[in-house]
Amino acid sequence: MRLKLHIWRQKGPDEPGAMQTYELDDVDEHMSFLEMLDVLNEKLIVRGEEPVAFDHDCREGICGTCGFMVNGIAHGPEPATTVCQLHMRHFRDGDDIWIEPWRAKAFPVVKDLVVDRSAFDRIVVAGGYVSVHTGSAPDANTILVGKEDADVAFDYAACISCGACVASCKNGSAMLFTAAKFAHLASLPQGQVENDRRALRMVRQMDAEGFGNCSNQYECEAVCPKSISVKSIARLNSGFNRASIREK
Repeated sequence: MRLKLHIWRQKGPDEPGAMQTYELDDVDEHMSFLEMLDVLNEKLIVRGEEPVAFDHDCREGICGTCGFMVNGIAHGPEPATTVCQLHMRHFRDGDDIWIEPWRAKAFPVVKDLVVDRSAFDRIVVAGGYVSVHTGSAPDANTILVGKEDADVAFDYAACISCGACVASCKNGSAMLFTAAKFAHLASLPQGQVENDRRALRMVRQMDAEGFGNCSNQYECEAVCPKSISVKSIARLNSGFNRASIREK
């Protein structure tokens, strides 16, 4: 398979960037997208050129490390798929493919396709945890949790913090990410004690990081590789409003 790749290249956060074009004529349809980039980088290194920088780790769609725009879509054209699990059989011989980093004020570009997503970490540090004593693992197993609640909590816990929701939102909103982290704990009895504080702290930290407002267009849900539901956003809004009233 022969492809023409248009890739954003940027040496550093304070350097100007631009699209550069590369041609590959030996792409196997069974390669993953990241394996295809590995092949490109090997060729660039042999030619004495700087390889394309991109984040990756597990390459199994679990860790949330990888992520960039492929033809204007976060993680590429396949639904519920991380870019590391996107395979080249979904493209055609002779295709032009445009590859760019996440575009969001709160995700500054570090180099090429790598962005700084530490804002997510600070949102979790602000309130995405349970600090009250809940005992050890055997104690936790004695707390009854209904299957429906457990299933809901598990669905929200599936969020891998990749940032696709932010990149796909025209406002650069992190509401789906923040809501998933909030709703995960809010669905369990161990998380009830700190719900008010959690909602207030996480939303305020999200705003402080420079993420935009949610405008309910559901682009975040459409590109989420774990299909996190926007119902979590309604749950977060409800929790935040309730906590704000109680705070007064």
